[in-house]
Amino acid sequence: MITRRHLMVSAAAAGAVTSLASGRSWAGANMKLGSAQIDIVSDGHLQLPVSMVLDRVPDAERKAFLEANPIEGSTVKSPLNLTLLRDGERTVLFDVGSGPNFMASAGKIAEALDAIGVAPDAVTHVLFTHAHPDHIWGVKDDFDEEVFSNAEYYMSEAEWDYWFDPETVNKVPEERQSFAVGARNNMEVIKDKTTRFKPGAEVVPGIEAFDTSGHTPGHTSYVVHNGSENVMVVGDVITNAAYSFSNPEWEMGTDSDPVQGVKARKALLDRLASDKTHMIGYHLPHPGLGYVEKKDGAYTYRAG
Repeated sequence: MITRRHLMVSAAAAGAVTSLASGRSWAGANMKLGSAQIDIVSDGHLQLPVSMVLDRVPDAERKAFLEANPIEGSTVKSPLNLTLLRDGERTVLFDVGSGPNFMASAGKIAEALDAIGVAPDAVTHVLFTHAHPDHIWGVKDDFDEEVFSNAEYYMSEAEWDYWFDPETVNKVPEERQSFAVGARNNMEVIKDKTTRFKPGAEVVPGIEAFDTSGHTPGHTSYVVHNGSENVMVVGDVITNAAYSFSNPEWEMGTDSDPVQGVKARKALLDRLASDKTHMIGYHLPHPGLGYVEKKDGAYTYRAG
């Protein structure tokens, strides 16, 4: 398995659905947010079976979509965009990536941070959107040691309770039992350093928790405020530039509660479009920075 210590590889970024996709650009973008700086770096990408992603989409709609957006083979690439906020006092990381034991194409956060000159022990706060492998397994390195040893951790109360419950592994589908085991194993490492919060809380000064549950029971997006400016880190409530915006009513096979996932996605898209708030999408084409517009009764994504 390729680990985070291997040489970095670059690839061209892809658009739309081969843009279920991304290239591997370690330090993809940065932006100023008031007096703070935000960097978006890559943890690599996932390879996901098409059948898993679109299995709940009606057959006719799925067929029409795939004819209009051809995909080579049976898997698609899903980018992993990590957000880092620095404001002079804090270095805040949103999610920690996949770590060395999930997929060989992922778990590249060490190289990504090194590319922008940030050491893991410089991270002061880690805020989790949720506890799927590509968001939390990066807590530990190849030697099962904590990567962000100086950080304080934050996760929604509902998300923590769900994954830390030892019975969860017996309640999820068999193909996702490793997700439950891995989540709890990584949470054990940080349990004494993790603050749990409820939706709507100001998690740390200037960062508000926004309830987007559905993908997981406690999935959280974050609105980052600095002065009069703000940006939203949306996690996995929006996962793809090709269909999350044009077909927000599609139930996703990757959501634990697909019906609630649709409700959360529609509510979030409406807020982003109405407020004209910039967003950072974890699985959108790298670097995932853009905004939402209403179009033809649905929405469209504009990168930049």
